[in-house]
Amino acid sequence: MPIDQHGDADLQGLSIRGLPKVSLHDHLDGGVRPATIIELGDAIGLDLPESDADDLADWFAEKSDSGSLVEYLKTFDLTTAVMQTREGLTRVAREFVEDLAADGVIYGEVRWAPEQHLARGLSLEEVVAAVQDGIEQGEDAAERAGTDIRVGQLITAMRHTDRSLEIAELAVAWRNRGAVGFDIAGPEDGFPAGNHRAAFDFLASEFFPVTVHAGEAAGLDSIRGALIDGRALRLGHGVRIAEDLEVVSSGADEVYVKFGDLARWVRDREIPLELSPSSNLQTGAIAQWGTTLEDHPFDLLYQLGFSVTVNVDNRTMSRTSLTRELALLAETFEYTLDDFEAFQLNAAAGAFLAVEEREELIELIAEGFDR
Repeated sequence: MPIDQHGDADLQGLSIRGLPKVSLHDHLDGGVRPATIIELGDAIGLDLPESDADDLADWFAEKSDSGSLVEYLKTFDLTTAVMQTREGLTRVAREFVEDLAADGVIYGEVRWAPEQHLARGLSLEEVVAAVQDGIEQGEDAAERAGTDIRVGQLITAMRHTDRSLEIAELAVAWRNRGAVGFDIAGPEDGFPAGNHRAAFDFLASEFFPVTVHAGEAAGLDSIRGALIDGRALRLGHGVRIAEDLEVVSSGADEVYVKFGDLARWVRDREIPLELSPSSNLQTGAIAQWGTTLEDHPFDLLYQLGFSVTVNVDNRTMSRTSLTRELALLAETFEYTLDDFEAFQLNAAAGAFLAVEEREELIELIAEGFDR
C-alpha cells in the first residue's frame, strides 16, 4: 500500500485520513509542531539542535528510534521547554487539536503532566487553564473549518515523582471543565503503580476514570499493578500482555494459544489496550518478539479478541499520525475497512465519556464508515 508524503493512503478506494477516528493515547508534549518549537524556542533563547523545521523533525525521529524508553523520553526536554508560559501552552494545545482534526479525529483525549510546566512561575491551576483555552480555541477553529471535534484532558502524574495525589486532586477539580480522566506516565520500570496508591484510592473514591501506562517498559507485574493498585479502566500501551499468552501450535490458518489468568481477565473484561505500533518499535516494547512491525503482537491480540485500539503516542517523536499508523497496519497485516471500523469502535467504547456520549460517538463512526 503506497503511503504518500503526508502519511495518507487509499484503502478500498477511500482516503484513510477521511475516515472518522478516535485518539486515546496522544501526549501533548509529544505532538508539538517542529516549526512551533523553533519559534517559541527562539523567543526564550533555547539552544536547539536544528534551526530548520524539517531538520528538527528528522532529529526527533532519529533520537527517538533508540530502542529504549529512557532515551526516548529525553527528547521531551525540548518540547516541555517551550511549554512553560500561558501563551506557549495555549498555542501548543490549539495546534494539537487542529492537527487532530486535520487527521480525521472526531474525539480525542490529550494527556500531559501539569507538574512539568511550572518552571516559569505558573501554578498548576494556571497551566491547566492555559491548555484548556487552547483546546477550546482548536475546537472552535475546526468548527469554523467545517469539522467537528471534541478533545478532553487526561491530567497526568509522573510516576517517578511524589506529586500524584496532588495531581489527582487537580484532575478531579477540573472535572466537567475539560478533564475527563487521569494517567501516570514517565519511566515505568522500577516505578510501579503501587507507589501511587493514595492517589488511586482518592480517584476511586471520586469515581474518576483512570488509565495507566503499563506493559511498555515493564511486563506483567506492571500491568497487574495498573489493574489492582490503579483500578485502570484502560492500559496505556499494554502490549506486553502478550507475555501472558503461550502459542501452543500454529498452522497455515490457525493459531492455538494458551491464556494466562491476567491475559484472560484483560480480554474477557474488554479492557482497552492503547497500542501505539510505531512507538512500541522505537522504545523496544516489543523487542522480545522482533524489530519490525510484522513482529508486533498487535494482530495476535486483535485476532484473539482483545479490545485493541490504534494510537500515535507521540506524533513528533515518531513522525506519525493516526492515519499513518492505520496505513502501516493495513500494509503489514492486510486489514480492511471493517478492521479499521472495529479499532475505532473499540476506542469509542473505551472513551472516558458518559454512556450516552459514547453511544453517540459510536453512531458517528458507523455513519462515517457507511458513507
